[in-house]
Amino acid sequence: MKKTSLAALLIALVLALTSVCGFAEEAAESVAAEQPFEQWNEDAPALNALIEYVEAVTDPDSPDFIPEMDRIATFDMDGTLMGELYPTYLEYYMLAWRILKDPDCQPDAAMLEVGRTLRDCALDNSFPSDMAMQHAVQAARAYSGMTLNEFSDFVTRILVRDVDGFEGMTYGECFYLPMVEVVEYLQDNGFTCYVCSGSDRFICRTFIEGMLEIPYNNIIGMDVQLEATEQGDEEALDHTFSIGEDVVRTDKLLIKNLKTNKVLQIAQEIGQRPVLSFGNSSGDTSMHNYVISNNPYRSAAFMLIADDDVRDYGNPEKAAGLREKWEAAGYNVISMANDWKTIYGEEVKKTGEFHWMEELAEDREPVETLSQVEPEGDADEAESAEAEGDGSVQYVMYLGTNDKDTNKPVFTQHEAMERAKEILIKHFGGYTIQEANGGWIDDGTEYQEYTLVIYLSDTTEEQIHAAADELISVFNQSSVLIQANPTTTEFYSAE
Repeated sequence: MKKTSLAALLIALVLALTSVCGFAEEAAESVAAEQPFEQWNEDAPALNALIEYVEAVTDPDSPDFIPEMDRIATFDMDGTLMGELYPTYLEYYMLAWRILKDPDCQPDAAMLEVGRTLRDCALDNSFPSDMAMQHAVQAARAYSGMTLNEFSDFVTRILVRDVDGFEGMTYGECFYLPMVEVVEYLQDNGFTCYVCSGSDRFICRTFIEGMLEIPYNNIIGMDVQLEATEQGDEEALDHTFSIGEDVVRTDKLLIKNLKTNKVLQIAQEIGQRPVLSFGNSSGDTSMHNYVISNNPYRSAAFMLIADDDVRDYGNPEKAAGLREKWEAAGYNVISMANDWKTIYGEEVKKTGEFHWMEELAEDREPVETLSQVEPEGDADEAESAEAEGDGSVQYVMYLGTNDKDTNKPVFTQHEAMERAKEILIKHFGGYTIQEANGGWIDDGTEYQEYTLVIYLSDTTEEQIHAAADELISVFNQSSVLIQANPTTTEFYSAE
């Protein structure tokens, strides 16, 4: 019998140990690959409900099986995928900074008023009830004329700033890490994920880039009208886009993507009903209900509650009431405090200190307008010009269309537009009217209202009030909001 040398035995032992270690390493990697939720507590009810759901709908032998092409999930953004309490919404901070600090922005009086309101009311959340609509209108104006690349660059410059109220995190990093895992888990299981946000679509596009693998065309949000740089007063159908042109934002607000608008945008842009929905507020309930009712497939909705006041700026008492409300509505509830091991990462710390007022302090004056220029002639001539409407003031009226007594729409949207036009043409030689959607909270209930934004120039205060009196009567309103904005008017004709 041939003897085996000691060296050979040692070599064989080393090879065997190496093989075992390699197998162990592969096994560990395999286990890690099967554990996609490192940032969640294992006993989180919402997480287990999601895993059970995904396993059922991706099993070809299950009665709940959903073909991959129909596995669609929609996510709200602010407060669902990323933080919104430092101390207010990211898009509010962006607009306040644009109006109050950006040297490239020359705000008028109306824009400055909104910028200062955003700054002054954020820390105690004392915003007026129509702040969402005021923000949307003035954001459209503040970013008007920027190309999409210029706007993306502006957003990026904000995202690299340190988050107020925290240390160890920039605005661009303020994603909820457990929710990032949810998106990745769904994508790994054949789901197509969409963002459906009340924030500006192009803010969302820039914000998500590099953090989530969601393509631009899967992002739905608040929208403004775009136009070509050389389009001028031409309609797009009459203009031929030429080599060297670019696309710019305009000041025309198309849609504030909240409540039922989310449903309509999903139907229009996706073209089919999602099977999963994720949100965090009453602005998402319409989207949730659209997903879980009359769905040909098994579906589910998840609502996140901000109940963590240790690692974030949540309100446990308010969240407890919301949990009861959301569960009664048939939604799965995600608790930030109880379900998540971390929110933004262990290195991120809540400071409880804000430098908001100091950072956004300013001494800006409105841009110079014709009304600020000393008029020629005597005082009587100046007063006469003002009385006749000299074009140096633009009036903006915000007309709600919900009955003040019932809070229900007085007319259909089409009828409301036509009735308003009939009244306006009687009082003015011309007007510009835009459709918008307002929202507010009263005694804990959120309301939505189809709103008409009316721009008027070359008129007087008396004419404005006469038209407002008739609008208030016909639409049964308590009042209409009127802004008088100094402006410079030019009727430009190309040479």
